[in-house]
Amino acid sequence: MTLIRVDRSTLVLVDYQVRLLPAIHRSAEVLDAAMRLADIARELGVRVVGTEQNPAGLGPTAPALQVRCDEVLAKTHFDAGADGLLAGQPAHDVVIAGCESHVCLLQTALGLAVAGHTVWVVADACGSRRVADHDLGMQRLRDAGVRIVNVEMVAFEWLRSCTHDRFKAVLALVKAAPL
Repeated sequence: MTLIRVDRSTLVLVDYQVRLLPAIHRSAEVLDAAMRLADIARELGVRVVGTEQNPAGLGPTAPALQVRCDEVLAKTHFDAGADGLLAGQPAHDVVIAGCESHVCLLQTALGLAVAGHTVWVVADACGSRRVADHDLGMQRLRDAGVRIVNVEMVAFEWLRSCTHDRFKAVLALVKAAPL
């Protein structure tokens, strides 16, 4: 088992869409965690890619998250890889979070793993309409060998040390999380 490497990471944020989020259990907390994760990634120079499942039906990415993305991929497949996510890129660390945990997030994470990427799912930034579905999605990912982490784990693994020149800025983002 290895630590997440900031120099070979991409952050993927799956389907945090305006018409879907109201149905997600604890959507405000899930969205807050995703925004903090994106802010940490941007602070450390990690590329942030969002996805939108059938945006004509589910609407765009939540505006507060969309502005944190370097790009947003519209998709029709539940596995965003089938619509070109990270196509042609060499295998690297992919930190991923999103909605719904047991459908698009799960299928995209599994697809990235099959494509040779090392996948880290940020559980506290993921959500489903029902808690049981989220829990089953996380268990299935874990059983498939995908690494399950939280926002703080990602932040401190990307930093590696309190001597990192962006440590204080990232620490402020971590501390901004509700307890």
